[in-house]
Amino acid sequence: MRCRSWGRYPKTTETLKSLRWSTDPLPANDGLKVLPHGLGRSYGDVCLNQSGTLLVTAALDHLLAFDEQNGLLRCESGVSLDEVLRFLVPRGWFLPTTPGTKFVTIGGAIANDVHGKNHHRAGTFGCHVTQFELLRSNGERLLCSRDKNADWFAATIGGLGLTGLITWAEFKVRRMTNAWIEMESIKLDDLGDFFAITRESDHDYEYTVSWLDCMAKGKSLGLGIFMRGNHAKAGVGDLAPHGEPRLSIPLDFPSFALNGLSIRAFNTLYYARLRQRVTKAVVHYNPFFYPLDSINAWNRIYGSRGFFQYQFVVPFSVDDGAIREILKEIGDSGQGSFLAVLKTFGDIPSPGLLSFPRPGVTLALDFPNRGAETFRLFERLDQIVLQAGGRIYPAKDARMSAATFQASYPLWRKFTSYIDPAFSSSFWRRVTS
Repeated sequence: MRCRSWGRYPKTTETLKSLRWSTDPLPANDGLKVLPHGLGRSYGDVCLNQSGTLLVTAALDHLLAFDEQNGLLRCESGVSLDEVLRFLVPRGWFLPTTPGTKFVTIGGAIANDVHGKNHHRAGTFGCHVTQFELLRSNGERLLCSRDKNADWFAATIGGLGLTGLITWAEFKVRRMTNAWIEMESIKLDDLGDFFAITRESDHDYEYTVSWLDCMAKGKSLGLGIFMRGNHAKAGVGDLAPHGEPRLSIPLDFPSFALNGLSIRAFNTLYYARLRQRVTKAVVHYNPFFYPLDSINAWNRIYGSRGFFQYQFVVPFSVDDGAIREILKEIGDSGQGSFLAVLKTFGDIPSPGLLSFPRPGVTLALDFPNRGAETFRLFERLDQIVLQAGGRIYPAKDARMSAATFQASYPLWRKFTSYIDPAFSSSFWRRVTS
């Protein structure tokens, strides 16, 4: 059947095979390369396998054990963060770190070594994984941890699902007293504001992130809203988990709906919604961490052609020249994004050979698919990122060249020795050809 990732590009055709029990062997090999597939929330082709087989893990959705004394949760790899939160929150626990959607599986979180708003405090998700079982196509089951099969542990975290099937995993979770976040929003006048407030915030705030108006130019380059927060103190709120999404996009928007004019209008209104420079509020964790999860199928906003997310990280620099140059390039192109997220990565090392985060500044943006025009913009951005010593996030990518990937991830050749011979993906074939 035809499959698409969350960005709805590219469109591929695969055979789907559903896995039922983590104790079962892998389906019989019919000569096609296989790839584990969770909820398909990767934006590009890292979760796709053109002309191959996708091993759908949705039925591997069982919670296996919870050590409440030590804060250790064990579950099958198809369990989603959504399900984990529904279990943890009423008991006074929370995820150690989380990406911007809860509709990803534990297997996917490990395979992409996802990160969140607290990287400067907690590192990546892989930093909190204690052990997992890896099922290889030859039937071998490897128990992987930092002490046992440590090389497979490092290869599989951030390993893009290529080393085998993670059947179950165990990871550390964190205590909390309620489901609420004490949040502060600060208007940014320019990019300098962002870096100044970031340096001020990292010591006192666990979660930091900024929204930018990437259509802003000149002295307003970097205009946006900085958001920071901590888990609320005891007595502020209850332990109620999140509910179901309230809205849904039933149809694809027409391709002309998102254009320079509509994006500028949205960005202006979003920035103006804060009447004061600093606004304080206590909010539930759901809108703080997962604002887009409140809308089902929000990717339809970009129309049937789909969209790209472009996320990169560049090292810190004295003048932040790469970030400024990229924002200027995007503003001049007229292909701005109304979803532009800027934050910093700390110096906690990621455990995976191919993990994306590194100390520096990361920017994630969504772009409607305008074909060749968008690809030309990305090629210009790639050069800026590479010249600054940065890299692009595979989980968000649908078009990076082999040369760009290989220059950004120098350990990729070492990683190839851990790839299961029966496993492959559209992404991997594209970036290693």
